[in-house]
Parts: sequence; C-alpha cells; structure tokens
Amino acid sequence: MQKVSAHELQSTLRQVSKWKWWELLFWGLIFMVPWSIPSHALIVNEMAIVALFAMSLDLVLGYAGIVSLGHAAFLGFGAYSAALFAKHLMPDPLVGLMFAMLVTSALGVICSFTVLRGSDLTRLMVTLGMALILLELANKFDGLTGGSDGLQGVVMGPLMGRFEFDLYGQTAATYSLSVLFLLFYVARHWVHSPLGATLKAVRDNRLRAMSIGIHVNARLIAVYTAAAALAGAAGALMAQTTGFASLDVFALDRSADVMLMLVIGGVGWLYGGVLGAVAFKLMHDIVASITPQYWTFWIGLFLVVLVLVGRQKLFKPWHWWKS
Repeated sequence: MQKVSAHELQSTLRQVSKWKWWELLFWGLIFMVPWSIPSHALIVNEMAIVALFAMSLDLVLGYAGIVSLGHAAFLGFGAYSAALFAKHLMPDPLVGLMFAMLVTSALGVICSFTVLRGSDLTRLMVTLGMALILLELANKFDGLTGGSDGLQGVVMGPLMGRFEFDLYGQTAATYSLSVLFLLFYVARHWVHSPLGATLKAVRDNRLRAMSIGIHVNARLIAVYTAAAALAGAAGALMAQTTGFASLDVFALDRSADVMLMLVIGGVGWLYGGVLGAVAFKLMHDIVASITPQYWTFWIGLFLVVLVLVGRQKLFKPWHWWKS
C-alpha cells in the first residue's frame, strides 16, 4: 500500500474544502427567497431549522457511523433551554442561542458515553430511551415546562437590538439561515480537516483506526458533542422564532423525519442534510395540499422508489453538484 505523507494529505484536504461556484450560488439564492418572496419566508425558516437538525444527525451517522433514533432529545433540550432562558433570564435571541448550544453540548458529552460501545441496535435503543426520558421529564415538571400544554408566553427581544421578529417571518428566516450557514461553514471546515479524516477512518473500520493510533473514543465523544450542539441550536431557533416549546419536539416522529431527510439527500455529505430537508418540506407541503389524508403514502412511495432505484440513478442528471 502506498504511503501518503502528511503534506500530501493536507494538500488534498485543502483542495476538497475549497468552495465551488454552485455552493455560493446556492446560498445566495436561499438568502434572497425571504425578501424576494415574502409569502414563503415562514417555510424558509422551517427549512433552515430542519436542515440544521438534519446536518447535526449527519455528523454522527454519516461521518461517525453512530446510528441514532433519539436525536430529537437534543432538539427538544435546546428548544426548552432557549425558551426558558428567554422567559426567565434574558430575551436576547443570540445570547439564548449560545446558552442553548452550551447546555445541549454538555448533555451531548454525557450521552456520548452511552454510544461508545455496543452494536447499532444497542445505540438505537439507548438514544431512543434518552429522548423518551427527557420527554417524560418535560411532562412531569409542568410547573417549569408547561407540561402537555407546552411552554407559552415566550417573547423574544429584537435581534441584535434592532430587528424585530415580524409576522411575515422575514427576520426569523434570515436569522435561521444565517445561523445555518455559519454552523455549516464550521462543520464543513471540520469534516475536511485531518480530524474529520480520522473520524471517517473510525467510521469505516474502528479496529483498524485503533491499531494506527487513533483515539477512537475521543473522536466519537467530540463528534457526538458537536452534533448535540448543532441540534440544540436548531431547537433554540425553533423556540425563538415561534415563541413556543412543546413536548412534540421530543417525539419519535422528529427523529424519524430527520432520518428520512438524510435518506433523500444522502448520508456522509453535509449538503445531503440541507437538500434532504428542503426536498422533504417541499414534498410535505405540496403533497399535503393535494391529498391531506394520504400525503404519507406518496412520500413513503417515493422513499421506496429511491431506495430500490438508487439515488445515483434517480438524480443522475444533477449529480454534477458533488464533483
């Protein structure tokens, strides 16, 4: 096997990490939508939030190989943290966002020790159990969280002290898109760094990674913590832009939907989470407007075709975006 020097590896990673023209066009067009089409600002806000949530799951699933069925635990914890912070301490959105990311990353550190060992089935059950525990705690401590009625009366202050959250959702959409882009930039730089390369080595073959001196557990703890912080940011954005947090954020449906987004967009590719979230939300809204009672059937049929045919064949004309 031919050896690759550290200099050659860093050079290759720098080439891969360079921004392509279509990426700049993609982000530019997205940021234009809330202001050029104000009627779609609210759905753009929702897309940005679920895209950030999907990207956080892709870090642990696509880049670390950790299967999770309870990723909504971090989404819900971030949502309640931001809502409670705004209601009882400070209504500033940016400070609340940073607080939610901090406490959710701390939860991620604690939960990361539960996924270091065991099989994929074990991780599925452990992560699902963590989400169910947090759901039950939020329901029991109704004096703090509002219980089944949800945490209401969350009023956010103006963004950066100047921009009020309007009814059309333009400020909220721009805020969520800005947070998504900033965290996407950080995650993109991270996965294309030497640390990200070792993380992929752990995903592909953990025993081989250990044999060449990679500290496997440290890598898994780091990526799980980072993914928890990103999911917590998505939850914080959800609570801040809606002024509400409910038990629904911990539901199994949230974790299942984000898995479907990654199936649609592709795993192990950060844009897979973003594009999968956009496609899923568009399909949901379009199909639900046509057949409100049977929209899940058509989305399920699309997923079956996608899995049987294969993403490469189904989306072959547009596969230049990954080149």
